[in-house]
Amino acid sequence: MTPSENDRRIDYIEFPARDLSTTKAFYTSLFGWAFEDYGPEYTSFQDGRLAGGFFTSNDYVCGGPLVVIFADDLELMKANVLKLGAKLTKDIFEFPGGRRFQFLDPNGHELSIWSNP
Repeated sequence: MTPSENDRRIDYIEFPARDLSTTKAFYTSLFGWAFEDYGPEYTSFQDGRLAGGFFTSNDYVCGGPLVVIFADDLELMKANVLKLGAKLTKDIFEFPGGRRFQFLDPNGHELSIWSNP
């Protein structure tokens, strides 16, 4: 049997969230993600390539893997992140593959946005 195209790839990612309405507004405004609610305590997102979800939780500690998102215009994305009230944890810096910055979303999750030089 030949493995499928998605065999052994990350297929879905879930995050805890304090407030689903705030979370959906943030990611819709920043990345244009589409959301579908599954009851009052869960929402699923689609970014056009990968799907995931947010579940209501007030009892969690942030940390763990760093989610890195690609964007063509890094400066525009940084401006949008700041306009939406997110806090930068690392300003734009260069690394061997390009440039990126890191920020905290409304739930305290740290994410990164990167771009080619």
